[in-house]
Amino acid sequence: QVQLVESGGGLVQPGGSLRLSCTASTRIFRIKVMGWFRQAPEQQRELVAVITNGGRTNYAESVKGRFTISRDHAKNTMYLQMNRLESEDTAVYYCYGDPDTAVPNEGSYWGQGTQVTVSS
Repeated sequence: QVQLVESGGGLVQPGGSLRLSCTASTRIFRIKVMGWFRQAPEQQRELVAVITNGGRTNYAESVKGRFTISRDHAKNTMYLQMNRLESEDTAVYYCYGDPDTAVPNEGSYWGQGTQVTVSS
């Protein structure tokens, strides 16, 4: 089974930047769709950004222009560069992968989550 491990979360002030990383236990070229979801307390998990193995991307409207998703197949790692962070970005961020789709299902892979807190 595929394992995903996130890192890079932490505390940052509004307007600051943070980069999240997700490393897979397999060659990520095999994973057609990878991305990031986030979940704030008492809120539903929501899509942040996704990227295909061909480099196509899609972003939530709330982060478009501020966040950049990328994947490095040589390192089996996916990244989320987060700039101009806002308090509303505070959440647990989860690495996601799926052989086919950006819509989570029983065959999707998930990381353990990493906390991002944006506060002054």
